[in-house]
Amino acid sequence: MLTATVQSLRERLLGVHQDHKRIARSAFVLLLFVLAGKLIGASKEMAIAYRYGVSGTVDAYQLALTIVTWLPATITNQLSVLLVPALVALRNDKTRQNQLLSELEGAGLAIGIVVSLMLYFFWPHMVGFFSGTLSEATREMCRQMVVGMTPVGVLAFTICISAARLQASEKHINTLLECVPAIALLVFVLGARDNSSSMPLIVGTTIGIVIQALWLRILAKRADGVRALPRLSVRAPHWPGMTRSLGMLLIGSVVANLWLPVDQYFMAHMGDGAIATLGYANRLLSLLVSMGAIAISRATLPILSEILHRGDHARARSTARKWSFVMLGVGTAGAALAYVLAPFAIKLLFQKGAFTSEDTIAVTSLFRCGLSQIPFSFGMCVLIQSFASEARYRAITVISVLGFATKLAATAVLIRFFGAQGVLLGTGVGAASVFICYFFLTNFAPVPAAPRSDSA
Repeated sequence: MLTATVQSLRERLLGVHQDHKRIARSAFVLLLFVLAGKLIGASKEMAIAYRYGVSGTVDAYQLALTIVTWLPATITNQLSVLLVPALVALRNDKTRQNQLLSELEGAGLAIGIVVSLMLYFFWPHMVGFFSGTLSEATREMCRQMVVGMTPVGVLAFTICISAARLQASEKHINTLLECVPAIALLVFVLGARDNSSSMPLIVGTTIGIVIQALWLRILAKRADGVRALPRLSVRAPHWPGMTRSLGMLLIGSVVANLWLPVDQYFMAHMGDGAIATLGYANRLLSLLVSMGAIAISRATLPILSEILHRGDHARARSTARKWSFVMLGVGTAGAALAYVLAPFAIKLLFQKGAFTSEDTIAVTSLFRCGLSQIPFSFGMCVLIQSFASEARYRAITVISVLGFATKLAATAVLIRFFGAQGVLLGTGVGAASVFICYFFLTNFAPVPAAPRSDSA
């Protein structure tokens, strides 16, 4: 009986479609890279906690980093979704691929410089809104950090384009190199002598981003053989369609990327240290999300794009649904385990130097509430890649708006009953609503006819 069961299981595993095997292999490699990167990131957070604790310096750094990266990240997150399918389709046409990438590089650098100049000149008008009740010293420190970390926003586009080139080639080293800024920041923070100086945070972050951008560009050129020198023109035939799609996606992306600034806005009105506490909790939550969501998303997008390039929409959706259920289960189990281990892990990681036991309790409380988003974040990530591969950008935008509205309403209500914990619980409610929308549309939206069928 046991032998027959083992044999049946073996036959089913051997009969799994090649697309699932490719996704599993890529996801496993990405998981290892993400884990390595996030462990280094956790070490960076430990160093910051040891050096600065929950202080105005960390408040200023978290807020400045959000302000500098918010708009570039909003654009590049959606640009990568568009670029990977486009580059997959252009694998055999290096001339058009070089033209598109060169013009994107030039446009990205131009946008990054313009955004940085706008931040510099409009900062006096922005500080009052973003800083809430933070002290004047914290506000001034935040301004200095925004100016000092200008290259972070400028180079975001170069990093995005190089990473998309590697991802389209099914080379995932870009995920591992995301830890480079953390390593640089770790070195400068540990080497600092002044616990109140913001210079180690500014210099470490900036140098790390510069190294990452250069390294990724070199590897991308080796992967696809395209030089892609920056060019200020928009002559590539992909621009009209890409611009329309990016415009539609940006509406949803702007809304989706408001989640963190909204959380920081609510926390800023709770006084100094609140944003820092949220930042430590979010760093650990980001570790969990990245271990599953980023790995499976980057593994599935090029493969789903390839399936759809063959015209088999039914198989693409079936593949996405199966992996969505797998990731929902993985996320639920991971969140339950993290809830139990949270106080021990946070104490081990952060409680030293200026980071006290009271800070551990506060971060643990927020972290546990934030775990409510994990299963849904894991589950939705594959479905989002499916929608992006099918160019269902209007649906992505509508779902983003609905999810943000749900999150905002839930936070406004829950914060009255649970205080700071309500901010993270509201995020969980918003994530659940987004997953439900994606799952419903994946199952009930019409599927275009497939020209061919493959075995399951």
